[in-house]
Amino acid sequence: MGKNGPMPDFTTWIPVNSLTSIGVVIVVAIVARFLLVRLVRGITNRALAKGKKRRERELSVAEKLLNTVTLANQERYEQRTATLGSVIASVIGVVVWTIATLTILNILGIPMGPLLTSAGVGGVALAFGAQSLVKDFLSGIFMIMEDQYGVGDLVNTGEVTGTVEEVGLRTTRLRDGTGTVWYVRNGEILRIGNQSQGWSTAIVDVPVAYDEDATKVIGILEEVAAEIAEDPDYAEVLLDKPAVAGVNAVTATTMSIRVTAKTATNQHWGVQRSLLERSLNALAKAGVRSPTTMILPPNAG
Repeated sequence: MGKNGPMPDFTTWIPVNSLTSIGVVIVVAIVARFLLVRLVRGITNRALAKGKKRRERELSVAEKLLNTVTLANQERYEQRTATLGSVIASVIGVVVWTIATLTILNILGIPMGPLLTSAGVGGVALAFGAQSLVKDFLSGIFMIMEDQYGVGDLVNTGEVTGTVEEVGLRTTRLRDGTGTVWYVRNGEILRIGNQSQGWSTAIVDVPVAYDEDATKVIGILEEVAAEIAEDPDYAEVLLDKPAVAGVNAVTATTMSIRVTAKTATNQHWGVQRSLLERSLNALAKAGVRSPTTMILPPNAG
């Protein structure tokens, strides 16, 4: 007996068998959620372990370099796994407890028809009102699952190009070259270009006078390519020896020779500058004329 009178007897409101059924439903819901979450996390962890084991095999220098700057980065995989595990666990929890709640209401004899009808109407109204939010959320989940980009990647969303600072389920935060921070809704990203996956390509067009000997110029540029490939400063940048593609364009005054180099992600800018600088210096030492030093004919002008 309590201070203010006898304790309420819930069995007078709810039959004992109903209380037992409700208890069973709650226990089953807790166990089901625990097992499902553990199963999902076990699957993602096994996938992560297999990827790590595969990356630990004997690799070439280029492959090892790629592994440090691309999707094979262990820390990035762990972050993605943790994010997906958290999202899936939340979804599982909502689904399991929603089913448990409906089951308990049914056990208590509460009419489910009007409730489900009201929930359906409310759900439709909410879907119309928050369809952009749902679209952003679903797009964010798929972007994370597919690993389209991650923090630190240089991406082009079509509207803005910048470095990813944060990837959320609703928005992605970018910082462009001027320092401006952009918040892009995931549902509004129709296409995206990731410049930080795999590798980058340095492309240099070296200009010389149009009447120079192309074979001679190509030979000089190949020596420059071999020189930069052996430079220890670029050992961690170049994935392969730079290649001289040959004559790329010819105008009335200029012949352009293209040189390309496969580099680690976002490292092509420095390689391009170095290739162009060394190429121009080597050509000048060999007496190869640039377009601006061409000798014009006497009747020119």
